[in-house]
Amino acid sequence: MTTLKEVLQDIHDPSVRHIVPVSGGKDSAAMAIYLRKHYPQIPAEYVFSDTQCELDETYEFLEKLEALLGKKIARINMLDYLNVKRKPGRNVFDFYLEELFGGFLPSPQARWCTINLKIKPFEHYIGSGKAYSYIGIRGDEDRQGYIPNKKPPKISDKPNIIPVYPFKDDGIILQDVKEILERSGLGLPTYYDWRSRSGCYFCFYQQIGEWQGLKERHPDLFEKAKKYEKTSGSNKYTWCEGRTLADIENLPIRYSIQDMDEAEGCAICHI
Repeated sequence: MTTLKEVLQDIHDPSVRHIVPVSGGKDSAAMAIYLRKHYPQIPAEYVFSDTQCELDETYEFLEKLEALLGKKIARINMLDYLNVKRKPGRNVFDFYLEELFGGFLPSPQARWCTINLKIKPFEHYIGSGKAYSYIGIRGDEDRQGYIPNKKPPKISDKPNIIPVYPFKDDGIILQDVKEILERSGLGLPTYYDWRSRSGCYFCFYQQIGEWQGLKERHPDLFEKAKKYEKTSGSNKYTWCEGRTLADIENLPIRYSIQDMDEAEGCAICHI
């Protein structure tokens, strides 16, 4: 695993790019701020793989982060690389859903959204040249996929895209991340008031309490998510396994939300 110390020895090669992917979540934002403050010699590029289905709070957070960094965050999506003509009201998720996956919604067993909306545009953005990808995995993370003796998450398996984990190298833990964000004036994304992590408004990893929070905070997005579901006929697709969103909105109790670092989720979408 490439260390930050090794990267700094390679810092003067102008052909090598230094990419900081931001997800709209706390760790990647803190990573961008941390590198800018402590390693200003790194010529960082900031990039956000936009599914065009993010929460308004995510886009607002990214705008504030961009202002703080004093540098644009490149917003990329696969439609730009596929040369697909834009249609009013259709986003990149809808294109893949309708044109390539026949209305089959993504799920924990078939995460085509992660591959096509997050990984592929990131790889296209970098191309074939050597690049370091700075990943915001903390020194105290022990969730599935982050545990010792197992490879930590990375966005791409391409050999020219080399993952680096500065927070692990420097021992940055959750409390440090919160302090970095608070001291910078950015703070935590406001969706953490009712949601455990960043991601699409209809993410199938959402907990029931998060779906209920979406209904309360963004009833229009909840209704849009409902329209994607197919609840009749032989092929039924729902966001939440075993339940429809109509079932969830009619639940008599309000479900609690598991802590952001304990809840199940897709690591790629949050690094």
